[in-house]
Amino acid sequence: MCRFVAYIGKPIMMYDLLFKPKNSLINQSVKAHEAEEPLNGDGFGIGWYTPEANDMPGLFVSVRPAWNDRNLKYIAPKIVSDCMFAHVRAASISPVNELNCHPFHYGNYLFMHNGDIEGFPKIKREMVRHLPENIYANIEGLTDSEHLFALFLHQLEKQRSKDLPTKIANALEDAIVDVEEIKARLKVKEPSYINVCVTDGDTIVAVRYVSDLSLEAPTLYYSEGAAYTCENGICRMKKSKNDFDKAVLIVSEKLTRYRSDWHEIPVNHMVTVNRKLEVNVSVIQRTLNTAAGF
Repeated sequence: MCRFVAYIGKPIMMYDLLFKPKNSLINQSVKAHEAEEPLNGDGFGIGWYTPEANDMPGLFVSVRPAWNDRNLKYIAPKIVSDCMFAHVRAASISPVNELNCHPFHYGNYLFMHNGDIEGFPKIKREMVRHLPENIYANIEGLTDSEHLFALFLHQLEKQRSKDLPTKIANALEDAIVDVEEIKARLKVKEPSYINVCVTDGDTIVAVRYVSDLSLEAPTLYYSEGAAYTCENGICRMKKSKNDFDKAVLIVSEKLTRYRSDWHEIPVNHMVTVNRKLEVNVSVIQRTLNTAAGF
């Protein structure tokens, strides 16, 4: 099952985030420790923001294994950003090609998924039936993940809240509800495993969700502090001493052995990181009711 890392906060070098931690995302591409399938070699993707240029993200994806991509090794030490997404893929039913590599992009948004919407071939047509043309046309690949992203974008256009974190969070939950309602209507009983992360470069929202609580959900953690640093081979989240230096990580697996740095996101909960880098964890009960058929 795929693995990902999301970072927002004090600008850091991409190489420090992706390569230096003991259980780095690059190492997870070879041997993940908290997934049934340890190998994530079916491509990778990185997305990052450079605010001084514009609000659009940079994006680089490849079908090569992350541990063996020469270009990634060259560019990672040259990219410094205050908001980054990175994803290593273990393909399920969709083929290995660049169009199916995460993160997915639309406007100033990036989206990545760790999990599986089982029964996706049975609901794929219905998922796109009511999409507006601009969002439908943006779907280039064949994954359940990109189709979920499209549902999110559609729901985002419907939101009326003026608070952006609330707007993104509500749209993400509504997209998951859409999936469960479609599956219920088509009598698709296979479960949904949805760990997703979305950002516009200023705000991050992530969800850890499984439609059947008797099943084990993929892991998801967050870490917060003043800055994430790697010095002399040791990577830690430094504790915040003021209100100005802040950083937040959201990861599929703990990057280091320092347990105090990491907080497990409960199953069927959402974590929101706003522009002030304040972290809020909340339950997403409405998706549970939908999945249960209420």
